[in-house]
Amino acid sequence: MSPAVLVRLALTSRLVRFVVAVSLVAASLWASSCGYHIAGKANTLPETIRVIAIPPFENGSMEYKVEQYMTQAVVREFIRRTRYQIVADESEADATLLGAVINVHVFPAVFDPVSQRATSVNTLTQIRVSLVDRKTGQLLYDNPNFEYRERYEVSTDVNAYFEERQSALVRSSEATARSLVSAVLEGF
Repeated sequence: MSPAVLVRLALTSRLVRFVVAVSLVAASLWASSCGYHIAGKANTLPETIRVIAIPPFENGSMEYKVEQYMTQAVVREFIRRTRYQIVADESEADATLLGAVINVHVFPAVFDPVSQRATSVNTLTQIRVSLVDRKTGQLLYDNPNFEYRERYEVSTDVNAYFEERQSALVRSSEATARSLVSAVLEGF
């Protein structure tokens, strides 16, 4: 091959590499700007909302103090994950989050073959929750049957079971609150 042909081939190969590199950069810029985001990071609430009131949740279940655990967990989760100021008094807020624990179902999942006692239980927490813009009355989020399921281990000792019950409700409330706050922020 002549030197002129070799020069053209070299220039063509550099041009091809340049076009491929520019195409890859353009494709990555396009993909990063097309609306995709990391799950759990979106916030669909209006920018006018800066202060959210979270009055105590109601308790429609048979579980003692579960509404207190749930209210505390939701307040902590909003404070931990968002920029919103959280207050208890609705008159000081831009929006109000109203909640009620409808039911907490606890049922055995795994049994100890020797004692025939449950060693693992499933919980199903059902909550009615809504977020209302106080100025416009617009419903920003509404779920009349929000559900959260969880499994936890329990002792086969009867005395320990009752001691674990309260801490299990607290842990379940915290996990439910994480899921609930994500749902409210992402509009699911």
